[in-house]
Amino acid sequence: MTRQKVKMAFIENESSRKATYKKRKRGILKKANELATLCGVPVGVIIDSAYELSPEVWPSREDMNKVVSRWHSLPVMDRTKKMVNQESYLQQRISKETETWKKLTKENKELEMKEVMFDCLSGKTSPSHIERSDLRGCGNVIEQYLKNLNRRIEILSKNHDGASSSSLHAAAATTSLAMPLVEMGSSSTALCDMIRQQQIQSNMNQTVRGLDLNQQQW
Repeated sequence: MTRQKVKMAFIENESSRKATYKKRKRGILKKANELATLCGVPVGVIIDSAYELSPEVWPSREDMNKVVSRWHSLPVMDRTKKMVNQESYLQQRISKETETWKKLTKENKELEMKEVMFDCLSGKTSPSHIERSDLRGCGNVIEQYLKNLNRRIEILSKNHDGASSSSLHAAAATTSLAMPLVEMGSSSTALCDMIRQQQIQSNMNQTVRGLDLNQQQW
């Protein structure tokens, strides 16, 4: 039987709330003891509850005073640099998850554009059928592939001056694993030009529609 996830909300039933308090308090004190014993660090816990006549201090008031005194002796910068409240903690988590989401969205978009590019090169689709919103992204992917190929050819040419011909053939064979066609440069350039033409045509059509609307208004 799987463990049921606890809902992080105030427990309305008083008896259930009290039982949960006692259980959670034992767990916190156990973890504090383990941390102090295993890692040899000073740990102090103060629990102030409506179910106790006075605040409970662990492990003792003397040890707690030592921990607090040591903390007060630290510079203000050291005391506050890692302090967070619930609001700042949630903001940090939201920012981190937002950055992760943006990164994944970008990666997924690049993979989608690569698939479109491969389909165009293999003849499964035509640049004229690509959505207008995807034209720029597909063109950027193609240009990046061309830059990587040219950079690879330049590096091989510099490293193998005496055998440039065989090196270029080896580079073409290696890069053919990443692209569906061996004749990558000319095909990609042609495809990139076609996509640019589609973008230009779309912009011209939009401009013409705007002029027509202005003429109708006049």
